[in-house]
Amino acid sequence: MQLGGLPITVIDRPNAARLMIAAARGHIRSSRPYYFTSANGDVIAQALANVDVAVLFREADQIFADGQPLVFASRLLCSRHLPERVATTDLFHDVAELAEQEGTTFYLLGSTEAENNKAVASVKARYPGLRIVGHCHGFLAGQALEKKLDEINALSPDILWLGLGVPREQIFVRDFASRLQNVGVIKTSGGLFDHIAGKVRRAPLWVQKAGFEWLWRALMEPRRLFWRYFTTSPQAIYAILRYSR
Repeated sequence: MQLGGLPITVIDRPNAARLMIAAARGHIRSSRPYYFTSANGDVIAQALANVDVAVLFREADQIFADGQPLVFASRLLCSRHLPERVATTDLFHDVAELAEQEGTTFYLLGSTEAENNKAVASVKARYPGLRIVGHCHGFLAGQALEKKLDEINALSPDILWLGLGVPREQIFVRDFASRLQNVGVIKTSGGLFDHIAGKVRRAPLWVQKAGFEWLWRALMEPRRLFWRYFTTSPQAIYAILRYSR
């Protein structure tokens, strides 16, 4: 399916979780990890405005719809309909439950050191049988980054959850995925760790289902998000209306 000019995977959350586990299990070591990412209205607007961003997303093996407005748009504009929103903040828990049963291993890379540590502690408490082989904050550069890439590759996690924000995490995949050939799947995750750590509150479920979680987030973080959503929403609407089928 093409939605706003990007190829979006038609899938629901349970099957997206199973797909990630299967891809991690089926990955051939010594080859590039599978690259899974997500798109919402902000991503579609960025891809419309910047061809380099669009290329970064189109290189993904799977793009999940992390935005309820995309689900609504698919029902109006596309020959196939998205069954539901596959929000990374929810998908993580679907995958974690399966991973706990299957022995699938995780590495969590991103956010600040404090929030990353809080997120890992929260995940371990909720999923005591889950194997987290390592974790690290997302502010590495130079020699520290080089060492961390080697460390992650040596630990061979089945799934690397990468929370650096758009487009930093997509650039990371472009630049460093070839260095991580023992990783099964890289899943870009945006602000996932801040949510898990409790720094950022999710919108009430009814707000999510109505497609207004973006507005909730803007109200929660007006200085950071209001102007971004104010400027990108018209671009996203145009792209969705013009480049969906």
